[in-house]
Amino acid sequence: MGVFKKLGWFFKKEKKRYILGIIFLALTSFANLVPPRVLGLMADQLDKGHITWKQYGVLVLAVLAGAVVLYLLRYFWRKQIWGGAAELERQMRSRLFRHFMIMDRTFYQRHRIGDLMAHATNDVSAIQNVAGDGVLTLVDSLMMGLSTMIAMIIFVDFRLTIVAMLPLPFLAWGAQKLGQHLHAAFDQSQAAFSKLNNKTQESVTGIKVLKTFNQGKEDTAAFDKMVDQTIKINRRVFIWDSLFDPLGTIIIGLTYTITIIYGGLLVKNKILSVGQLVSFIAYISNMVWPMFAIGYLFNILERGSASYDRVEKLLKEKPLITDQKADDSLTAEDIHGDLQYDVKSFAYPDEKDVEVLHNIKFTLKTGQTLGLVGRVGSGKTTIIQLLLREFDNYDGKITLNGHDIREIPLNVLLRQISYVPQNNYLFSTSIQNNIAFAEKNAEDNQIIEAAKKSDLHNDILQMPRSYNTLVGENGVSLSGGQKQRMSIARALLKQSQILIMDDALSAVDAKTETEILHALRKERNGKTTLIAAHRLTSVMNADLILVLKDGKIVERGTHDQLLANNGWYAEMWRRQELEEKVVEKHE
Repeated sequence: MGVFKKLGWFFKKEKKRYILGIIFLALTSFANLVPPRVLGLMADQLDKGHITWKQYGVLVLAVLAGAVVLYLLRYFWRKQIWGGAAELERQMRSRLFRHFMIMDRTFYQRHRIGDLMAHATNDVSAIQNVAGDGVLTLVDSLMMGLSTMIAMIIFVDFRLTIVAMLPLPFLAWGAQKLGQHLHAAFDQSQAAFSKLNNKTQESVTGIKVLKTFNQGKEDTAAFDKMVDQTIKINRRVFIWDSLFDPLGTIIIGLTYTITIIYGGLLVKNKILSVGQLVSFIAYISNMVWPMFAIGYLFNILERGSASYDRVEKLLKEKPLITDQKADDSLTAEDIHGDLQYDVKSFAYPDEKDVEVLHNIKFTLKTGQTLGLVGRVGSGKTTIIQLLLREFDNYDGKITLNGHDIREIPLNVLLRQISYVPQNNYLFSTSIQNNIAFAEKNAEDNQIIEAAKKSDLHNDILQMPRSYNTLVGENGVSLSGGQKQRMSIARALLKQSQILIMDDALSAVDAKTETEILHALRKERNGKTTLIAAHRLTSVMNADLILVLKDGKIVERGTHDQLLANNGWYAEMWRRQELEEKVVEKHE
């Protein structure tokens, strides 16, 4: 019953709804007492042999009236209790989704998408069942059981009632023991479901890679093995769950046996009438549901309790990036100014002993462009991540117009940044909606202009429905270059103070790159731009270029200055020039 205590906050909030539902449910239980009583009266009249058609009609009408009343009462309790369960589901799903939205990068490194989906679907459904089936089963079984026993005592005989109910304590004891095992088994079952969900999500997402490397059979075999493990774990749940019904059947059987033997003796000794014994047996049939409900109830409660614990554990995790130190008075105008980095050191939270940035210091004036170059893993993306406040645990300071970015409210800071990542993500909607993702109220001509600046407009016009063409999940219908250019168009439409391009031109050819960069220089006049790239032509016109190696700045300057230094940058420039000439020659 502990899960009801855990959900106390919800039942307290929705107490009016549940009080009404329980009242209607109680009235339904009392109304269920009418048919057995009527059957007993009919049996007594028939036994005496002097029932009239009028009396018979009245009794039949009483049964029909009882059925109509039961129908109405069931409608009203269902509306209240099931409505409450739906409200709990809505609130739990909303809480989880809002939690997912505020959590930072480290949270998603710890939890896989499939696992989070399992929490938001399977676990929430199990919790919802507690507020629906759980409340119904508990109240209905208690009300029906108690009202039926009271009716047995009042309308039949208290001695027969006490003797017939002797097996009930064994049912309660057995249900408690089985429930303990069921809770542990279901917790393992939910964890196994999460792993299976993860595997399915990963395989479907990576289907192109699986097919390209011809690993379909191997991945299917791994999936089948995981399914077998999940079935094995679920089998334990079914074993403990399946023991409830036989336990209830045994108890019901003992109750019927006691009733027939002892009740028969009471009829023989003229203590009870035949009609009373018929009523008593009919009342026992009403007790079948409460007895079986105990097993069903424990199943619901243990599943709900295990799922609630899993969801609450997730909700208790706090984001590392918060606005606790933020100055709420700051606005976009306050942070419009120079960007200054003075980061002495930085290590990722899960690898605190490994320093990935060291002595990163530079100033970028408003309207200037910064180029970040270096080998893979040199720290380019990490510098960008710090500006996006994906991590705050660095030693040093990053300022905008003199304000530490950790003191700028996240909604103010991020609203002034447009970001084109290495791995572009597109939503399963139209091209127009993807470009206007951050600017929902953008006019059609603004969207078209952004597409032209990213050299995507002509490609879009060749598509079946132009700007209304659906791109599929994560842009599955588009090429790598088209996805990159669509992400650039999305960023340009936002018109932010700072534009970040993290290797955002790697999938386009040199001619397209030149056209996009030319449009950017015109578009970004007076605005700050950061470009991280492997292709040096992407940064050659930058006001400041930083060459990174092992998280340190090893060279800095303009394109001409770096060529004159004759270091890594100059060597890479000559190598890439040679590669371009070779490609042009073969074309």
